[in-house]
Amino acid sequence: MALKKIISVFFFMMFIIGTDTFIVSPLLPTLRNAFDISIESSGWIVSAYALGYAVFALIAGPLSDGWNRKKVMIAGMISFGVFTLLCGFATGFWTMLLFRFLAGVSAAFTSPQVWASIPQLVPPNKILKTMGIATAGLAVSQMLGVPIGSYLATFGWKTPFVVIGICSFIMVILIVALLPSIPVIISKDKAPSIFERYHTLLSESKSKIAFLAYFIFQLGNFAAFSFIGTWLSDQFSLSVASIGSVILFLGLGNTLSSFFSSRFVQKLGLKTSFVFGMILLVILFVFLPFLPNVVSIAGIYFLIFFILGMLFPLMMTLLQTLSSTARGTISSLANSSMYFGATIGSSAAGILYANMNGFFSVILFTVLSFIFALLLFIKCGVLPSRQKSDSKNATA
Repeated sequence: MALKKIISVFFFMMFIIGTDTFIVSPLLPTLRNAFDISIESSGWIVSAYALGYAVFALIAGPLSDGWNRKKVMIAGMISFGVFTLLCGFATGFWTMLLFRFLAGVSAAFTSPQVWASIPQLVPPNKILKTMGIATAGLAVSQMLGVPIGSYLATFGWKTPFVVIGICSFIMVILIVALLPSIPVIISKDKAPSIFERYHTLLSESKSKIAFLAYFIFQLGNFAAFSFIGTWLSDQFSLSVASIGSVILFLGLGNTLSSFFSSRFVQKLGLKTSFVFGMILLVILFVFLPFLPNVVSIAGIYFLIFFILGMLFPLMMTLLQTLSSTARGTISSLANSSMYFGATIGSSAAGILYANMNGFFSVILFTVLSFIFALLLFIKCGVLPSRQKSDSKNATA
């Protein structure tokens, strides 16, 4: 029973943080009007949160290794709730950017504690399952959290932020009540500094190219995602609630993929699944701007996010093979790379959307990013051969 409570806390923590991460995308058209800002500027409402997370993710994980993780979770969720709530009371564009940035900083300290705490609290034979459930919290936040937030926005754009903020405070109560103390594990050896950890990891060209590939992939991914709501509003005159319904299919594809895509990977092999998944993504995105109606767009997005739901864990698996002694550092750098990609990608998408043929130019940017990322992943040699991949699947 205690284990179920712990798993439930981690699931809902990731769900709340995930919902707050993606809630702004369908709200951009409304926020653009509320703050009287340009399309280019509206992209920074997404970027501010991502920038706060990206910068502080690099130091939050290593720093928190010396602190009681439960206390870090409590402090992080309180801070996260406060700044998310304040977003609902932002009086202008700049105050919204500040509160979104600080919410991202809070999330950077909070969510890594989930992954770091699981091996301390969960029996070895339950670790992988618990990791999967925590990850599912993020997937479900796309399927349910974002549409719910969009529907809440029909009562005013402030409402989603206020509700998420209140839920964060409820989460704090559950952490206090249900999680045991999670003290730091003290090592007899002197721990390397943050700089030393990253220097060791990135000293090989293979690692540098692999993380560059992951960063470029996230550039294209977040460029397309950030302006879905704006495009649907401008192209089809959809309301915020209708945009939320379309985004429901994104999360549904991602969630189903987390349950079923592993079967495809086992049959095809890791390398084949990765390469063909990336190629299929490119093809689907190429067709996306030319689709005639919302129904077909929702169907294509379902397929896109089903594939993304398969590719994300594959990429993390590939990155984790870079070192067997720096897995925490790899996770921190991967998170930071993702959010730096979100920061730059969403900002670039705003400029492209406003000045270069709307959403088509954003999709072109995404497609080129995916192709370049795939070539870099192949070049760095992190993709296993077919024989090695099959061997691993056979032993799994």
